Amino acid sequence: QVQLVESGGGLVQAGGSLRLSCAASGRTFSSSVFAWFRQAPGLEREFVAVISGSGGTTDYADSVKGRFTISRDNTKNMVYLQMNSLKPEDTAVYYCNADTVAINHRLGGRYWGQGTQVTVSS
Repeated sequence: QVQLVESGGGLVQAGGSLRLSCAASGRTFSSSVFAWFRQAPGLEREFVAVISGSGGTTDYADSVKGRFTISRDNTKNMVYLQMNSLKPEDTAVYYCNADTVAINHRLGGRYWGQGTQVTVSS
């Protein structure tokens, strides 16, 4: 069982930055794949970024490439999403997601956090 707790959301002006954190519990942290998804009001949840267990492999949605960076600290059981050059269209609830196998970018993995709100004002 993996428990995920996100933090770091908030209100920021367009062009600003935020760093989201995901604290994970469970024995399989270092071998688990982690991802961030987001869901804006009235829209379906969408994939944002994913990182491998070692942290050596990452992938991003086209909409955030070059602006967002996913990282992890296996010594602290933490996963991060650094978000720069934020746009109003980045406004959404952001969810941390994890699994011990590859994460499907449409469905997500088995374990989800409760989400953290990110609001970008224009």
